[in-house]
Amino acid sequence: MAKTLVIVESPAKGRTISRFLGSDFVVESSLGHIRDLPASKLGVDVDNNFEPQYVIPRKSNPVIKKLKTEAAKAAKVILATDEDREGEAIAWHLTQALDLGNSKFQAPNSKQIPKVERIVFHEITKPAITDALKNPRDIDMRIVDAQQARRILDRLVGYKLSPFLWKKVYRGLSAGRVQSVAVRLIVEREREIQGFKPKEYHTISARLRKLEDPNSKSQIPNEFEATLAKIAGETLDKFAVKNSEEAEKIVKDLEGADWKVAQVEKKAVVKNPLPPFTTSTLQQDAFGRLGFSAKQTMRIAQQLYEGMELGEGPVGLITYMRTDSLNLSEESLHSAQEFINKEIGKNYALSAPRRFKTLARGAQEAHEAIRPTDPLRSPESVKEFLDRRQYRLYDLIWRRFLATQMPQAIFDATTVDVTASKIVNSKSQAPNSKQIQNTNYAFRATGQIMKFDGFLKVYPTKFAEVTLPELAPEETVKLIELTPNQHFTQARPRLTEASLVKTLEKHGIGRPSTYAPIISTIQDRGYVERYERRYLKPTETGFLVNDLLVEHFPTVVDLTFTAKMEEELDEIAEGKTEWRPVIREFYEPFAKNLAEKYEEVKKHTVEEATDQVCENCGKPMVIKLGRFGKFLACTGFPECKTTKKIKTEPEKLGMKCPKCPDGDIVIRRTRRGKIFFGCSRYPACDHASWTDPRKSAAEGKPGTQEEGN
Repeated sequence: MAKTLVIVESPAKGRTISRFLGSDFVVESSLGHIRDLPASKLGVDVDNNFEPQYVIPRKSNPVIKKLKTEAAKAAKVILATDEDREGEAIAWHLTQALDLGNSKFQAPNSKQIPKVERIVFHEITKPAITDALKNPRDIDMRIVDAQQARRILDRLVGYKLSPFLWKKVYRGLSAGRVQSVAVRLIVEREREIQGFKPKEYHTISARLRKLEDPNSKSQIPNEFEATLAKIAGETLDKFAVKNSEEAEKIVKDLEGADWKVAQVEKKAVVKNPLPPFTTSTLQQDAFGRLGFSAKQTMRIAQQLYEGMELGEGPVGLITYMRTDSLNLSEESLHSAQEFINKEIGKNYALSAPRRFKTLARGAQEAHEAIRPTDPLRSPESVKEFLDRRQYRLYDLIWRRFLATQMPQAIFDATTVDVTASKIVNSKSQAPNSKQIQNTNYAFRATGQIMKFDGFLKVYPTKFAEVTLPELAPEETVKLIELTPNQHFTQARPRLTEASLVKTLEKHGIGRPSTYAPIISTIQDRGYVERYERRYLKPTETGFLVNDLLVEHFPTVVDLTFTAKMEEELDEIAEGKTEWRPVIREFYEPFAKNLAEKYEEVKKHTVEEATDQVCENCGKPMVIKLGRFGKFLACTGFPECKTTKKIKTEPEKLGMKCPKCPDGDIVIRRTRRGKIFFGCSRYPACDHASWTDPRKSAAEGKPGTQEEGN
């Protein structure tokens, strides 16, 4: 009897799905995309309505051959690729490459069994797979068209602009439609930092003490800190006290002042749990809490989604990780309440589930947020089956989801206003008379105490608990110390991977499936590098390419225009517009501008004079900028092609080499610019590692020793 062929993207996903299917099913993998635009040429016929010229890469030929053989024997072919645009496109490309014919279902009354079915699911569990098999659908060509449009747009920009950069700057450069916008954001932040001028301001802090009550049994410390907030009833802004002279004058004015509590305000403050994870918030939190890069986060999430071996066969631990939806299934909400009631406590359970509204434009409510497939499966119960990083990411996802179904955290917040005033002799009064000076200084102290942890029990966040002594209006307090503090404003920090993803999402640029590839691409191309292991800093090449694109191709790197393109791609996926007119509207003015710039723009010469001469011809050497940084080149080029590396002292990490006693660990780069960590005594010592030893030391692990070449 003929079997049903199920095709997925990856072997890991296939193994997990196989657990839930009977012997009537055969599961095979396409190993990702099996058709794409050719790598060697544009692959888009711009004169024939932008018809894409797809090819099957050589590596996919054995896969196609095997899938064709299985499909020929099957009674039915089920395409079970991922539910996003890439997955939909892979399913469509499979029908074309395998010659599966028309994928549309037959008429309801037809007795003919459909040849091809498409199923989608948010998680790889038995209920989800069973439900998907009961509800197959046709391939959604609207979603396929949106993916094709994005792919063609990116190809047109990359394959048309890159040769322009080769001709006008140097070979090896490249441009990308969304990646170039990301580089622009990083470059503009760096220039903002470079041009930032610190502004001085001062604050005045008072260390005060509650007068001791011999009858009090309170254990709360009597001392507390307050900061100058008002002068003569006027609230101070940040720059009210501009310099040291003004600060010292205030301190002098307060000599001998009387300090008295003016007002005490107490109120309950609640903190709500954050929504469940979407792709972007998962990447942001995994970076901030775990130190994972966007690429690393998505790779580990893919493993957790496709299935981990838990001793009972592979099990999918989380729902699909490329999503911008905040929707949660009713089953997951019920399971969360069951776990909270049983394992955490009834006072931590909600009377009704908490649901979240998705605000992202184009988000599909039918999709789900990222959550554990089974909330009853705690991280500790699967820890022995996961490696350290898998466990930490699953633990983060599980806790974030569980926290969404727990009560608010409640804090007692206290604000105390303290006035300082002086009694001085008045010239208008009799010599022995006194009156209170009219101008008072008001200081403010704030305190916060957690009364109920609520969701923070499972998803803790950093907060400062400040305890104030019990104070009452008109109560006198004693000044211990008055301190003027000098401050300077600081520039906004450099973007991190997390803040870049947040910025892209804020401007409507990119989608869940593109954030991690964008960040990887701009680093792989050498336009951006990591700074202090955390921040993204543009390289000289990044500055150069960005400035050229901003000057001559402003539309390509314009945030508003790029966001508008994303909206149009969403409209294609929603069936509101056709994809070819969208491509044409972009390409025609772009191609015209490109042709003009080939004529207008002169070749950029990126050179710095030096006092060195060429050892082969005696002509001066200059510093040039290439794909992998600066290098020395002979001015006699092309007759003399002498080049030399610019020797710089590698940065030391303050750590000794584990292989030799006299060496220090330093940061080095491969010929392609990739960072690795090696011994300062190279080549005498060949120790090298891709793993940052500072991170390994923090985790209590030895660095992985590999050849860094």
